[in-house]
Amino acid sequence: MLNELASPYGDCEQRLAYAFLQALFCRATASGDHCYSTSLVVAERTVSFASTRHLALKFQEVAPWSTFGHIADNGALLQALDGEPALHIIDINNTFCTQWPTLLEALASHADVDTPRVRLTVVSSTAAGVVAEIGACIEKFAQLMGVLLEFRAIAALVLPHLADALRPKKLELREGEAVAVDCVGALRRAGCGDLRDSFLRAVAALRPRVLTVVEDEADFGAVGEFMESFEECLRFYGSYFEMMEEIFPTTCNERLALERECFQSLVGLLACEGGADVVVDGERRERGRQWC
Repeated sequence: MLNELASPYGDCEQRLAYAFLQALFCRATASGDHCYSTSLVVAERTVSFASTRHLALKFQEVAPWSTFGHIADNGALLQALDGEPALHIIDINNTFCTQWPTLLEALASHADVDTPRVRLTVVSSTAAGVVAEIGACIEKFAQLMGVLLEFRAIAALVLPHLADALRPKKLELREGEAVAVDCVGALRRAGCGDLRDSFLRAVAALRPRVLTVVEDEADFGAVGEFMESFEECLRFYGSYFEMMEEIFPTTCNERLALERECFQSLVGLLACEGGADVVVDGERRERGRQWC
């Protein structure tokens, strides 16, 4: 009966029912691990970086889900770095530098103080050529805003080993610069236990003026029983699907692509042997009190 009411192309509740039924079917048939690994392989072969970036930009353009975090993040950076003549922002996130034009515009609009010099170091697993293209766009925008910007990218091909990319010598820290470390969705991709501890120790060694953290509010890693996992997933993804219902048309390609990612994550969380441990990359979400 539920299967008849569920649909990947229906309203919010029908789509949500479809996603959870897929995960429950995989759990009942013990096919979760195979289904999850297969979906990853298919995604790698069919999804290009260009399409991923387009999807992320479109999502940030129309949805408050990530935009609110960017606004709060930039506000904290501006407050902590106010009055500093030289800034070094170390960007560890997966947002393709989309939050920085707003920050540069804010820095340029302070008429009562001199516009600071800015160094932006992006620690990224993205291909060097793509990051260079993004950097060129950011530098052009900074020039239009009258902000002296120096852009640099550091490759961190394996996200759990970000600590190696954060060595002071590698970052070329300079005297007189106020350092800020910006993490948008980075800590949940930095592993757990010793891996996360080493990452945080590396950040502390930089002695930043501020560390900003933007993460989704959900606890997928600490729950133990299946029903707890199910209820937490229903709460989180229910809100997500409701938001998508408000901002995207029913058959919008971007919406369908984002929902496919949700289907994949739910299979990993509810039907795979390791649960949240299976979907470490992008899904080890925790509550704000845990991040604190």
